[in-house]
Amino acid sequence: MPIPAIWSPKLLAVLRIVAGLGFLHYGTSKFFNLPPFPMPLNGLLTVAGVLELVGGALIVLGFMTRPVAFVLAGMSAVAYFMVHAPKSLYPSVSGGEAVMLYCFIFLYLAAAGAGAWSLDAMRAKA
Repeated sequence: MPIPAIWSPKLLAVLRIVAGLGFLHYGTSKFFNLPPFPMPLNGLLTVAGVLELVGGALIVLGFMTRPVAFVLAGMSAVAYFMVHAPKSLYPSVSGGEAVMLYCFIFLYLAAAGAGAWSLDAMRAKA
């Protein structure tokens, strides 16, 4: 039995919140060592950490979701091809499954928007 279409905006919001929290965790790891980040930060990792921290928080809140998600999709694609693809094009071998999924989740959010429970939805009603 399929899920009724009326649930789509709510499930989109759940996807956005969970993906945003997961992405936010990478930023907290880099800047607050929670969980511990295994290497010292360089310039590129600092930029990635800022995008993860700020972008992840904005995605969780559903604020400016489309442009933020578009930027994060691009950042995830760059991360995949710079860090994981040189090891192997197979994500299961290179450890790039998460970043690959984030890329396409954020690309979807850039097209679909924030969903029901978001600051974007609240602003649209006002």
